Amino acid sequence: MRKLRVAAGMTTERAAALLNVPRTNVPNMESGRSGISAERVRTLAANYGCTDQALVEALAALATGREKGWWEAYRGQLRDGFLDIAEMEWHATCLRIAVTVHLPGLLQTEDHARAVFAAVIPRLSSDDIDVRVAHRIDRHQVLNRPDPPMLDVIVHEAALRMEFGGPAVARRQLEHLLRISDGGNVNLRVIPFKAGGFPGAGQSVVYAGAAVPRLDTVELDSTHGPEFIGGEGQLAKYRAQLDAAQQLALAPPASRDFVQALAHHL
Repeated sequence: MRKLRVAAGMTTERAAALLNVPRTNVPNMESGRSGISAERVRTLAANYGCTDQALVEALAALATGREKGWWEAYRGQLRDGFLDIAEMEWHATCLRIAVTVHLPGLLQTEDHARAVFAAVIPRLSSDDIDVRVAHRIDRHQVLNRPDPPMLDVIVHEAALRMEFGGPAVARRQLEHLLRISDGGNVNLRVIPFKAGGFPGAGQSVVYAGAAVPRLDTVELDSTHGPEFIGGEGQLAKYRAQLDAAQQLALAPPASRDFVQALAHHL
C-alpha cells in the first residue's frame, strides 16, 4: 500500500483524510503494525489510481486474512525479524531458497538448530537458545499443514558438509533432508564443489512467492537480522540468480543420491 501511495504522489495526511483516521494510522497500516479492512484497502487503491484489480484483491485478501499466527506467541521473546520470517513463510504460495553454508531453517533438525545457535556471538544463554530452537522448529508447521507451499531448495555442498553438533548430529540432519525431500512439496537440489562459482554464492536467499507477483518478497540473512526486499527490479535480479544456481545444481534424484553418500560416510 505504501508503494501505491508513493507512486500516486499522495501524502499520509491526504490518505488519512480519505479514511477519516489520524495521520499516524496510515504508516501503521502500511507497516502492518495495525490492521486495515478490505474495504479501506479498496478505497485507498481506488484513490491511488491503481487499475491492477488482481493486486487490489490480493491486498484485500491479506487484510481480511491476517489473523494472529502461531508466531505471535514469541513476541517479546524474540526480535521482530524472527517473527517476520515465520509470517512471510506462512503466507507464501511458494518458496525458493538458495544457501551456501547454513541449511534452511525450515529443514533443520532440533539438534542441528541448537548447535547453530550455540555458535552465535555474543553467546546466548541456554534459555535464549531454547526459545530460538522452539521457534525454528515451530516454523516447520508450514510444511505440515494441509496446503503447504511448494519448496524448492538449492543447497551447496559446503552447507551439507558443515558438521554442526558433530558427526552424529550431522548424519541425522542429512537423513532428515532425505526424508523430507521424499515428499511431494519439497524439491532438494545440490550444487557440488566441482560445479565452480555461481551468482550469489556469498549469500543465502529466500524468495517467497505471493498471490500476485508484485507482492513477492525476498529475504536475505545477515548477522544483523533479516532484510526484506520487494522492489520489482530486485525481485527480477534474485529470480535470475536463483535460475542460474538451479542450472548448475544436480537434479533432485541425483541430489538425493549425493546427500545419501555424504550421510553414509559420517
